[in-house]
Amino acid sequence: MKKPDFSKLKVLYINCTLKQSPRKSHTQGLMDVSQKIMKAEGVSFENIRLVDHLVAYGVYPDMTEHGAKEDAWPEIWKKVDEADILIVGTPIWLGEKSSVATNLIERLYAMSSLQNEKGQYYFYGKVGGCIITGNEDGIKHCAMGILYSLQHVGYSIPPQADCGWIGEAGPGPSYMDKESGAKNNDFTNRNTTFMTYNLLHLAKILKENGGYPKYGNSRKDWDDGTRWNFENPEYR
Repeated sequence: MKKPDFSKLKVLYINCTLKQSPRKSHTQGLMDVSQKIMKAEGVSFENIRLVDHLVAYGVYPDMTEHGAKEDAWPEIWKKVDEADILIVGTPIWLGEKSSVATNLIERLYAMSSLQNEKGQYYFYGKVGGCIITGNEDGIKHCAMGILYSLQHVGYSIPPQADCGWIGEAGPGPSYMDKESGAKNNDFTNRNTTFMTYNLLHLAKILKENGGYPKYGNSRKDWDDGTRWNFENPEYR
């Protein structure tokens, strides 16, 4: 089997931990596992800890135009725009993704009405996944919400696009704590590996084929009157 070349892809990891740098982030610990694979495959990637940046709350591209005194999102958006793959990392709090992750998704939503050169919604052709850590249950629940949101704004989601690690119910060791044994957890390591490669494979396919054809999904064409094989129902 010929080894695929992923070197033309760009990946952005956004860690939505509540902890500002340089505090230890267990979510970052698991994200590092995926990033080691990216490095070994020659993939260009960048890592952002969102809480280190003053990203205003809101659903507009630049919230300083809507009352915010400061908004780091326009600069972060440039990195999101350049990336073929976006991987959202989040801890679990009260069974949910972090408030920082919610802020990220709302700001992505603010950009979703933009259009690409084909008149499609802007995130068409880009790929998304998520990495989740915490104590007690919530990996699948958080992944459902994150992956749904990403595909809703236009990201493509490959098979098994999430991975995670959780400890026992109640207070206890977290991912990077030695006593957790998390780094040797075969299930987590396998899922993290599969997720990373599935994201790479889909992004490579889309990039090499110029994304999705615009037949049947171009907002610009729809607004210009194109309806393809859609027929307006007759109301009587």
